[in-house]
Amino acid sequence: MKRVLTVRDGATRESLKRAVDDLGFEVIPFKKTEQAVLEHVPTDVRLTVTASPAKGQDATIDLTVALVGHGYSVAPHLSAQQVRDRAHLADIVARCREAGITDVFVVGGDPTDEPTGFADAHALLVALHELDHGFTDIGIGGHPEGHPSAPTDVLFQALKDKAPLATHIKTQIVFDPKIILDWARELKRRGIDLPVHVGVPGAVTRQKLMRVSGGLGIGESAKFLKKQQNLFWRFFIPGGYSPNKIIKGLAPHIGKPDNAIEGFHVFTFNDLGPTEAWRQQMLKDLA
Repeated sequence: MKRVLTVRDGATRESLKRAVDDLGFEVIPFKKTEQAVLEHVPTDVRLTVTASPAKGQDATIDLTVALVGHGYSVAPHLSAQQVRDRAHLADIVARCREAGITDVFVVGGDPTDEPTGFADAHALLVALHELDHGFTDIGIGGHPEGHPSAPTDVLFQALKDKAPLATHIKTQIVFDPKIILDWARELKRRGIDLPVHVGVPGAVTRQKLMRVSGGLGIGESAKFLKKQQNLFWRFFIPGGYSPNKIIKGLAPHIGKPDNAIEGFHVFTFNDLGPTEAWRQQMLKDLA
């Protein structure tokens, strides 16, 4: 892969280097995920495991526990739509405690046919805090482009309600750094002061990014890029997509007082080899 990242400003370079040093990878709990992680990802890369509606919540915990056993720091997603009831939640917490898991990411999740005792992420967070959960880091989701099922003010209020029960926000994928920055500044203005980890796609193929983007709640960004083909292809380097444009666009704003952007969270879609090669290249470029 070509050297594609150049940052001339010293302060921006330092903040970006810290962010890349600390970025995490998100993986999906498929049958071969454990082996793929062991093959491609060093143990110093933080991981999160999604809660897949097709696999169920317990598959997420199974893979999380297995990866922790291999020496990784891993946060499972807990989905309000997949945690059946308080007894199920207590069992999940007990399994996490036994495995030494200290980080978790709480989402509303996609509706499934399974009955659930939790209406949304806030309800699940409240129930979690009524247990002796032992988690020191609790993430919640942010939607910089909004969500088709909720007005903007409702989304900001939901974040404000959840913020006291969490320690950071991870965003959905947005391709436009300006939209992300405007949203992060609006968080500050509304008194929501949690650190923000910006979600970016890993170094995935064009075809996969086009295929998965529709089902991720990415919103107008993906639709716009699909319509504006010239702009869309500018996000790619030979062989696949590179997150550098989004990251470089936000780098000068990391650590500034008008926003709480702290770093990045990489949606790998299990394309772990190319994504880790991209991360290593980033570290080399910033060294």
